[in-house]
Amino acid sequence: MARFRTLVGIALAGALSVSLAGCSSTGGKRAEDARKAAAAQGRAAVNTPRWTFAMITHSGDGDTFWDIVQSGAKQAAVKDNINFLYSHDDEAQQQAQLVDAAVDKKVDGIIVTLAKPDALKAAVARAEKAGIPVITVNSGSEESKAFGALTHIGQDETIAGQAVGEELNKRGRKNALCILHEQGNVGHEQRCDGVAKTFHGKVEKLYVNGTNMPDVQSAIGAKLQADKSVDAVVTLGAPYADTAVKAKADAGSKAEVDTFDLNAKVAAELKDGTLGFAVDQQPYLQGYQAVDLLWLYRYNGDVLGGGQPVLTGPQIITKDQAAALADYTERGTR
Repeated sequence: MARFRTLVGIALAGALSVSLAGCSSTGGKRAEDARKAAAAQGRAAVNTPRWTFAMITHSGDGDTFWDIVQSGAKQAAVKDNINFLYSHDDEAQQQAQLVDAAVDKKVDGIIVTLAKPDALKAAVARAEKAGIPVITVNSGSEESKAFGALTHIGQDETIAGQAVGEELNKRGRKNALCILHEQGNVGHEQRCDGVAKTFHGKVEKLYVNGTNMPDVQSAIGAKLQADKSVDAVVTLGAPYADTAVKAKADAGSKAEVDTFDLNAKVAAELKDGTLGFAVDQQPYLQGYQAVDLLWLYRYNGDVLGGGQPVLTGPQIITKDQAAALADYTERGTR
């Protein structure tokens, strides 16, 4: 019996050591496990037909924001028994062609962004004429209803910008630089204009080539070196916040860096004070609700919003809230 207990003890110790080794072998394992657990899995919660919904966005390659949008959309698609198709192009004409392709496939619903609405108007009209319900998401809230979409899901960019201006006032800032990384994007213009509307200080726009991060860093750094009075830099996307931080260091500037949108890096830099605040528009919710509302329309004729956009933001995130959101950003849902 004593020998049996010894063997059991050795086995348990061995198993424990293997388990601990597995948990500590890489710092990212827990985060990776969380991401896998949060990924779209399981079975449909409904018995409706397997409709096909297509989401077409203006995203460029490698934009982590749209990974989060897709994560929400895919999760809702599993629940709603939806065949989910995703495509994107940051060139407006090509994005319009992708919408046309979805119409040709006779999908059961289309989700589309209207960052450059004029280029998408004819394609959305073609979908409407074909009897395909359309929901706009993220950008294009002002054009959505006129284009015939069921509703728009996202944040009002002007309201979001105004929230930033008010937050800058609270922080005593006087001279803000607003970084636009995608020329022609109406939502980006609305953000910076919204900041200027409520901010008591000066707001200057700086246009940069968002597809080339070294150029972005160089342009911001040059501006900060030339104008030492700039005490706030506002970027319009999470990936650009860290680049602005590097540019600030290069220029020896004391400006506070703030940003629209949230990801794991931004959450970490909010927590350690590298960034001042972030504006979260909840991209996971945008993707999830877009699919879910299309399903509700197909299934029950439901339309949410009453003719007004369904707002998912803005929410100002500071150092105090960053720690609580860290787990969500690590798993890719915030």
